[in-house]
Amino acid sequence: MEDRKYNLKEIISKEDIEKRVKEIAEQITKDYEGKELLIVGMLKGAATFLSDLIFNIKSDKLTIDFISVAKYDSKDDTGEVKVIKDLDQPLEGKNLIIVEDILDTGKVMLYFKERLAVRHPESIKICTFIDIPSRRDKDIVVDYKGYTIDDKFIVGYGIDYNEKHRNLQNISELIFE
Repeated sequence: MEDRKYNLKEIISKEDIEKRVKEIAEQITKDYEGKELLIVGMLKGAATFLSDLIFNIKSDKLTIDFISVAKYDSKDDTGEVKVIKDLDQPLEGKNLIIVEDILDTGKVMLYFKERLAVRHPESIKICTFIDIPSRRDKDIVVDYKGYTIDDKFIVGYGIDYNEKHRNLQNISELIFE
């Protein structure tokens, strides 16, 4: 697929991202002091945020795992979800934080949260770097978030457009010509 022409406009700087990630990590450190904590990253987009986040969480009881899902939109938008890579460890009795790069409609997150709940974790919380509640059509509580933004097409800090721009150290809006 050929990329359309576009420009990038920075909306969140690298410095602001670093500051906000540290603030989220401090809150998680406080909330889970002395408790076992499993951070679950949604691949591929959350890898950058998860990496920075765990480097700033002060805990010797922290472990990580990853899951990869694909959402297939159908004409009636049922949004079938397919698990590409599941978690590698048991969840029973563990405190989970699901880390996502962007939370918009909530369909995939709701599916994933329900799928994990049947494995009997102690708790499940959601952490997203970018929250776009105006696109939400599922009732999802976000426990930790970096930024709430309007419905914009964004890239950077792990978020891509056709697999490009994940390596930007800021968040930029993609403005099509």
